[in-house]
Amino acid sequence: MGYDMKEGTVVRWLKAEGSQVEVGEAIAEIETDKAVVEFESYASGVIHKILVLEGATVPVGQVIAIVGEPGERVPDIETATAKPPETKTSEEAIPSMAEPETQAAAPVKEAIPVPSASVRASPVARRLADEHSVDLAAIVGTGPGGRITKDDVLTYVESASQDVAAPEADVAETAEAPPVTPSTVSEAVSEALRMTTDEPRAAAQPAPPREPVTGPEDAAAVSAPRSAEVRPATQGERIPLSRMRQQVARVTIRSKQEKPHFYVSSEIDMTEAMALRRQINAAMEVESVRTTVNDLIIAACVRTLVKYPTFNAYFVDDGIQMNDGINVGVAMALEEGLIMPAILDCEEKSLKEIAIASKDLAERAQRGTLHPDEYTGGTFAISNLGMFDVTSFIAIIQPPQSAVLAVGTVSKRPVVRGDEVVVREVMNATLSADHRIVDGAQGAQFLVEVKRLLETPMNLLL
Repeated sequence: MGYDMKEGTVVRWLKAEGSQVEVGEAIAEIETDKAVVEFESYASGVIHKILVLEGATVPVGQVIAIVGEPGERVPDIETATAKPPETKTSEEAIPSMAEPETQAAAPVKEAIPVPSASVRASPVARRLADEHSVDLAAIVGTGPGGRITKDDVLTYVESASQDVAAPEADVAETAEAPPVTPSTVSEAVSEALRMTTDEPRAAAQPAPPREPVTGPEDAAAVSAPRSAEVRPATQGERIPLSRMRQQVARVTIRSKQEKPHFYVSSEIDMTEAMALRRQINAAMEVESVRTTVNDLIIAACVRTLVKYPTFNAYFVDDGIQMNDGINVGVAMALEEGLIMPAILDCEEKSLKEIAIASKDLAERAQRGTLHPDEYTGGTFAISNLGMFDVTSFIAIIQPPQSAVLAVGTVSKRPVVRGDEVVVREVMNATLSADHRIVDGAQGAQFLVEVKRLLETPMNLLL
């Protein structure tokens, strides 16, 4: 369910044993290194047996359920259960909870929290609980049916942090103090994490950047939302990598090692495109649909990919695999890291439909409800840092794709037109492409076509 994916966690089963399912029907939610996505059944029939309980992490290729005909005999396979959460702090700070054989002889064995597979919690809540080493079974859920939400976890962590009123040294000197268990140490570490993350962030907010011409509404494209911030760290601190950050590291290293990148840049006059965008938004105001700069860029890239399809292809061992559809991935920065879900079948969508699909994709990415094909099916990508007032940058290709377009902010600049200096709205764009599939001249032709479409934007409506 992702490039270089090794294992996944069953977050929630959407169907129970004995349920009838059809091919392509969502039966479970699986957490990968980057997102929680729906897992679809490969067969039609009855779910005879669920082999992996909620909360269990299993390697790719392991059977998680058996679907067959009614009355069909089910083989005897052991059911995988949830494992205790792995600690994300240093081994010196907290006793390991990921090695039950080590803990078996420890006198505090009974105090080790093991989350129940029956605990109902949202994917975001589970990730937060894992990051703060919190036992979900100790939290009271306020969501539908008692489901634990993100706010429930944050409230619990803050409450637990306030309970740790005395330093660890003072606790040791108190005769009647309770014994220190992994649970109490976990709460103390949660407090330390909160103090090094939330408080400095609230106290030292960076000054907002100069507002680009694109306007605040373009943050709806969520190519990199303003909420994505770098966690401050103390000097000498060693910050463990989240699962998503580990996956980002693996994919980007492999991309740079396997794909010979080359880069082509151009300056695009967006004056006419911005004017058209304002007219479109005024016309669609009654429908509550807004077209962003990113939507215009996507539309221009789709038209260009139809003309130059090799930029929409994959490199495989025995040749170049051409893709039937155009699925444009949009880089999005979440709190956990970077993802690049795709808007599917863009070649069949109008500019208005692209705008609607882009907003919907961004909202579902934030909620963690992407579909597997959106998460893995991108054939081309766009990375936009314009909302951060970035002028230009170079993006890394997302495997197995072959190209990505990096765009900066649209801002007013003095430019020469004929023998006069005029003020125009200008944007820088840089294409990164795989040299095994395309050459520099083709990259230049591709970028020139994108430039032509954005500088004569009426072509995007025809």
